[in-house]
Amino acid sequence: MIISGLQKTTLIDYPSKIACTIFLYGCNFRCGFCYNPDLVIHEAKENFTEDEVLKFLEKRVGKLEGVCITGGEPLITVDKDFLRKIKAMGYAVKIDTNGSFPEKLLEFIDEKLIDYIAMDVKASKENYGKVAGVDADMAKIERSIKLIHDFGNYEFRTTIVPSFHDFLEMEKIGKWMNGICGEKLQKYFLQGFKNKNDFIDENFKKEKDAGEGYLRKLKEIAEKYFEKVEIRV
Repeated sequence: MIISGLQKTTLIDYPSKIACTIFLYGCNFRCGFCYNPDLVIHEAKENFTEDEVLKFLEKRVGKLEGVCITGGEPLITVDKDFLRKIKAMGYAVKIDTNGSFPEKLLEFIDEKLIDYIAMDVKASKENYGKVAGVDADMAKIERSIKLIHDFGNYEFRTTIVPSFHDFLEMEKIGKWMNGICGEKLQKYFLQGFKNKNDFIDENFKKEKDAGEGYLRKLKEIAEKYFEKVEIRV
């Protein structure tokens, strides 16, 4: 488990909680527009040891409420004992995931080591590989969607890249996810792509930002398939 970053305070990463965010190195996807390529394709760099992070959390007991664990894809390397130590301090734990490790998700849920799950849904089933940059195991992705839905305390989210995510694609995503779960899902966020000029695939340097107006139009479609839809610009 390589801890590449620590954001000591966040008011947005964990809904309704004052939290910190721990960044773990490594990802099994290669999304061309990845917002954090340093944690995916560049040389692994450990900026914080596990002990340093745990000592920080001990000092922040009573001031912070939650701990967000993200990446990359944190379920590749996150250590179960590390989660136990965080939970023992009284923190709520949020995991961000791309959904490719449902077995680990189930294990952590069963052992009550996580309290909130955020899953990135890359695209519709037929377009998943194009966006994820790999031949994703769709059976695992679908199992994670159902597992997270049944868990109950979650959000799904899609980073909207205008060249990928048009109105038809939004319909496909909603119908596919409803079909997996047999009903509307609770919470879905549309995250607008922002061109930060630093991507795995340099072609995305030419991509335009997803503006608020475009996101609102997609939101109208998504509301047919999700109980609550919000946008993040």
